[in-house]
Amino acid sequence: MDTIQIEATERSPAIEFDFNGNSFLIKGESYPEDVTAFYGPIFEKLEKHLHEQNGSSIQFTFDLIYFNSSTAKILMGLFETLDEAGENNDVTVVWKYEVDDDNMEEMGEEFGEDLENAKFVLKEVPAE
Repeated sequence: MDTIQIEATERSPAIEFDFNGNSFLIKGESYPEDVTAFYGPIFEKLEKHLHEQNGSSIQFTFDLIYFNSSTAKILMGLFETLDEAGENNDVTVVWKYEVDDDNMEEMGEEFGEDLENAKFVLKEVPAE
């Protein structure tokens, strides 16, 4: 399991998971027709990989411009998984949001508040 690369569509984000480099990215908009069908297999592989890590440096970047409530529920579970991985790994979660996007900034802050073991970085980026 080296990488998962999925191109962004109108309704789903780009996924770039580099398992060998422990670098993971979700970028774009997320409101797929069936959230579980889209994210389920991807996150299953990610969880398996993270459970096998011990003493690793892991970076997960979220660069989302919009997501629906179904995606938010999935992301909450992902944050729990990343926080668990932070118990015995150096996990950094980067939440990017565009300048003046108060909603995404607040969502990032809320997700970050729940992390105890993973480092959380809120990063403002220029609007595209």
